Amino acid sequence: MLGRITDGISRSAETAISGVSEALFEPVIRLGVTGLSRAGKTVFITSLVANLLDRGRMPQFGAAPRVEAAFLQPQPDDTLPRFEYETHLGAITGAAPHWPASTRAISELRLSLRVRPSGFLGGLRGPRTIHLDIIDYPGEWLLDLSLMGKTYTEWSEATLERIAHRTQAEAFMAQARAEDASLKLDEPRAQTLAASFTAYLQEARAAGWSDCTPGRFLLPGDLAGSPVLTFAPLPKPLEAPRGSLWREMDRRFEAYKSRVVKPFFRDHFARIDRQVVLMDVLGAIHAGPMALEDMRRTMAEILGAFRPGNNGFLTSLLLGKRVDKILFAATKADHLHHSQHPRLTAITEALLREARDRAAFAGAETRAMSLASLRATIEETREHNGATLDLVRGTLLDTGKQAAMYAGQLPEDPNHLLSPARKGEAAWLNADYSIMSFAPARLTLRPGDGPPHIRLDRAADFLLSDRLG
Repeated sequence: MLGRITDGISRSAETAISGVSEALFEPVIRLGVTGLSRAGKTVFITSLVANLLDRGRMPQFGAAPRVEAAFLQPQPDDTLPRFEYETHLGAITGAAPHWPASTRAISELRLSLRVRPSGFLGGLRGPRTIHLDIIDYPGEWLLDLSLMGKTYTEWSEATLERIAHRTQAEAFMAQARAEDASLKLDEPRAQTLAASFTAYLQEARAAGWSDCTPGRFLLPGDLAGSPVLTFAPLPKPLEAPRGSLWREMDRRFEAYKSRVVKPFFRDHFARIDRQVVLMDVLGAIHAGPMALEDMRRTMAEILGAFRPGNNGFLTSLLLGKRVDKILFAATKADHLHHSQHPRLTAITEALLREARDRAAFAGAETRAMSLASLRATIEETREHNGATLDLVRGTLLDTGKQAAMYAGQLPEDPNHLLSPARKGEAAWLNADYSIMSFAPARLTLRPGDGPPHIRLDRAADFLLSDRLG
């Protein structure tokens, strides 16, 4: 206890000293970027940085006229891997463009901006340097926030109930239901259960489900095979004596929270000023009503975890520093004709409505937006059976051939999707929403232009402009 108090005082002092230094000398904006499965975090960061370095495609970025120069610098945290910006930029802009590898661990990148102050005194003060530190981390780690306020019993009951009817969980559920957790711990059996649960999580993520936690089961790194990743949800037995499988699973679940989840959010997440959460809403719609409801519920848990004040565990981790702006972005807007973008944004806002009400953000500003970090398609219109169809055309990822896609007409009223999703309908009624996977298009960039995008400039304006005054 004394050690935790001393550590807390030390961290508070470091935070205060850092805050004074930033306010007096060179301000720092710490932007966290994460996202659910296949949302495009790596491409978002790469395109954002490229378009902040060359701002020709950023007309809606209000601070752009005041940015005199932008340049990459060594990151401040020597213990984190550097975000491989140059490698990822080469992947999407090279002669044979391809999507870069997905995020598998935390990384960081510092972009420094020389900004001319605005207002009456701007000409007197001269330009100043503002650092943008971008922290990239897997979305699965963000979902672990929801575990912090749960016991092993609560987590097991909720997880088993939620996945009971998913085809991906059939093998694991059969093992879990057959297990007598009151018996003495048998380590090979525990490892088999954990491996089966991990296999379910991998299949669920591939199928488009959002609630794939614990996150480190999917991205174990150097923790692979350790007891802290060797547990699984089980039905609670009538008795759980000392040394039983249940008691050991309970202990390992608590160890996961204290030794994996809490240090990450204490050491990294607690220092974030602003946050981007990327969402593959189109993918969830394509997967069906249950996948969309799963995304809605997952976002509610995420936003609830962000809540300061009475959310005691997170308040203690943040040590007084709050995330004051959060952008929720539906990616892959280039898979739809621009005429449907307002509907995609409205669906995203509706998905977040209940979550935002529950979170009660204590002053934090949130926004929903549809965007494409890198535009991979062009738009065209065709006549088909007497009807006019607005299409998008691009290069198919699997074949390399050109193809045009009509994704279906999104409803004007988001409740036409959210209502059957909440009811647990198996499929959409009288609707078929299609999706294709497109490869990046070959680019020829003019000097001063970053990669083509959709509304990335508006995202940057929301996240950064007020701090670049």
